Amino acid sequence: MNPGADALALLPEILMLAGAITALLAGSFLARERQWISRILALGALAASATAAAAALAGTATSAYSGSYAIDAGTGAGRLVVAISALLVIVLGTDELRGTERESETYTLILLASLGATVLSGAADLLVLIGAFLLASIPLYALIGMGRTRAGAEAALKTYLQGAFFGILLMFGVAVLYAAVGTTSYAGLGPGLEHAAGALIGVGLVGVLAGLMFKAGAVPGHFWIPDAAEGAGTAAAAFATTVPKIGGLLAAYRLLDHMPGTIAWPLLVALLSAVTMTLGNLAAFSQKNPRRLLGWSTVSQAGYLLMPVAVAGAVPLALPSLLVYLPGYAAANLAAFAIIGAYPNRNQLRAYEGLSTARPWHAVTLVVALLSLVGTPPTGVFLAKLTIFSASWDGGFWWLTVIAAANTVASLFYYLRWLAPAFRTASRDSPNSGDFTPQPWPGSVAIAAACVSLAVGIGAGIIWDAFA
Repeated sequence: MNPGADALALLPEILMLAGAITALLAGSFLARERQWISRILALGALAASATAAAAALAGTATSAYSGSYAIDAGTGAGRLVVAISALLVIVLGTDELRGTERESETYTLILLASLGATVLSGAADLLVLIGAFLLASIPLYALIGMGRTRAGAEAALKTYLQGAFFGILLMFGVAVLYAAVGTTSYAGLGPGLEHAAGALIGVGLVGVLAGLMFKAGAVPGHFWIPDAAEGAGTAAAAFATTVPKIGGLLAAYRLLDHMPGTIAWPLLVALLSAVTMTLGNLAAFSQKNPRRLLGWSTVSQAGYLLMPVAVAGAVPLALPSLLVYLPGYAAANLAAFAIIGAYPNRNQLRAYEGLSTARPWHAVTLVVALLSLVGTPPTGVFLAKLTIFSASWDGGFWWLTVIAAANTVASLFYYLRWLAPAFRTASRDSPNSGDFTPQPWPGSVAIAAACVSLAVGIGAGIIWDAFA
């Protein structure tokens, strides 16, 4: 083990940690009207982390600290998507957070939770997985309740209670797997578990998966998502429904890729995928609040994202499809939340009546964001859904592919329930009818994120054609 080389290999993570500490210390000594310096420090740390992550992608796959942390395509994608998503969240929240009592603390929490999600994506040891889970969770509880509103406090409490419960399940699962094998390293899990009792493996794996499903926002750990989306501040809600999911899904994929075929874990994950996407869509149908609609939408998206996880290690297309879906989803979800942030007082779908006339660019952005979540061309999610459907079918889960296709068509209904008012003339009884004066920063982030969604789709399509 070379400590210097290992530390250099973790440069993107170190930059995030340094940014969090620097932003917190700076905010402790700055006057409230100068807290923007902490914002600049946080943005600089995330930009530097994303740059280091992009540079590391050109290298070969390796590991650090005796194989406990993997540095490969999955980790690189997780680093990059998390850093850019967190950067967009901070810019999105500029108008909302400027001059507030906890401005610098919010940036610090975003950086720490982002660091936890990043470490989740590269964890190759069960003990590192536990540490990453806690680092990704504890700042999130504070971030959701930072606004000190009644709804935010309720959402933070629900998230904390569920996070604590699923965290205990994860640690219990780790303890059981360690008892069965005698090692916490992923490299040793596969060979060791082949000769362990199937019931013991099942109990341990179910416990660990339950914790990761909480981070992914999937069944059975999904209950906190709609409340967090509705009760937290716009920036916190956008972050909570985007960034933890990235780390949780990549962590689940990496762990399951090392699991032996002696237990039917693919069927378990496939069932979780089907139930998650169906439940998320059914719950979203009746929502009238755009925040809560996006909350249930992100639950359904977790179901689609679990499809390649169900065939981890069995189908070559599984990991590439997941790595295309994550940035496409992140961009689309952040664009939709940025539109909400641009018009923070419009808490009903009908309140967006007249948006296309007053702010046509924002209406177009909303179309791109929501149709991207459906999976229409040429957005990133379109190609991603094609690849995950193919991977699922090739892995033998044809029934899951059929369910996913049906859910995709059904999801168009509730997204159109938001788009239809935006392209309709405002009626006299429309809530918050009248002036559409947007908050400047969220409006800019919405357009930028929508462009990223289109760029991911076009770029991935070009690469796909080149290697097809």
